[in-house]
Amino acid sequence: MNFIRPGSGWRHCEARRCAPALALTSLLALASVLALGLIARAQAAPSAASAGNGRSVSIEEYRERLESLDRLVDACRKQRGREACDPAQVGPDERVLLAAGEIHEEREIRYGWLRLLLNRAATKEEPAVDAAKKPKEESGGESQEERPLPVDALLAQARERLAEDWKQAGDEENSTQPRPNRAAERRSLHAILARREYQGVSESSFKDRLQEKLANWINDFFARMARYGSRSPWIVFALRALFVVAICLGLAWVLIRIERRSRIRLVPELSPSPGAPSAREWQLWLQDAHRMAAQGLWRDAIHFVYWASISRLESRRLWPADRARTPREYLALLAREDPRRANLTALTRSFERTWYGGRPAGSSDFQAALRLAAELGVE
Repeated sequence: MNFIRPGSGWRHCEARRCAPALALTSLLALASVLALGLIARAQAAPSAASAGNGRSVSIEEYRERLESLDRLVDACRKQRGREACDPAQVGPDERVLLAAGEIHEEREIRYGWLRLLLNRAATKEEPAVDAAKKPKEESGGESQEERPLPVDALLAQARERLAEDWKQAGDEENSTQPRPNRAAERRSLHAILARREYQGVSESSFKDRLQEKLANWINDFFARMARYGSRSPWIVFALRALFVVAICLGLAWVLIRIERRSRIRLVPELSPSPGAPSAREWQLWLQDAHRMAAQGLWRDAIHFVYWASISRLESRRLWPADRARTPREYLALLAREDPRRANLTALTRSFERTWYGGRPAGSSDFQAALRLAAELGVE
């Protein structure tokens, strides 16, 4: 009984036919990843200059930096353009070196808030308004709602903040009082941590820190995507459709491969019947063929070569063992795309002509049959 019908439908998908589906799936997935990366890069542009740990500067250089930033904010407030309000002009973050007596420390200064403000001033189209002039309150019976401050007011506040930082930096520079010595507090803290109840406490491992950074990056990435999607919903829809199509194509290809590999499992795990060709090892069939050839019985020799080939293929579980099949039925069991089909076809015709057709055979016919059988694994 046939459990499989060879050569039917998509079950016999060859690698060269499945390869385009895999390539298309890979390209779609790669396009999705690149598109998401470009969107994330566009969102992260305002803070691109903040990469790295920042450079170390002295207190004098820090004050000069604050003055240049104040001039930048003032120019942005007056001109309000991409060139005047370029966030890249802010530059990287800094680590200010502070020294008081024998104690030296670094204080990290971040300018991310200023980059975001300049990026908003460069992209948000608002008429330039003097910060000294307050907007008139609307009159009437309508409820008053809190509204975000205009960009000009925020720029004015930024200048005030920079001026306050500049003043504090001057006070820090002119300060002659030594910083308090915390050595006693540190010793007390170390003594507490050395107690028995704290012995099992350890710092986070590198793996834990890496996982935390990865989780934070993923959360930040999807948060930026959500903000970008609220402004351009069509891009999110296109990426979603592209992602679904890629998943469907990949799933279809995987199912085809699974079904093709599981085709052999449809053959029952039973030993062949006594009359089946594979019930006798193909090496024995081949020995009989050579013995007949040594006696000059070429028809019998070709007959044994053919059944050695059938036994060899059947032992590889290409089909269920059944002695009742004809040579043409054995040939039909191989898929049309199977590379062994051409050799088995030629061997079957040679066997039918000499055994059933009654045509005389010679040594050349036997050698040709051996070459075809060798291509089928009989050698």
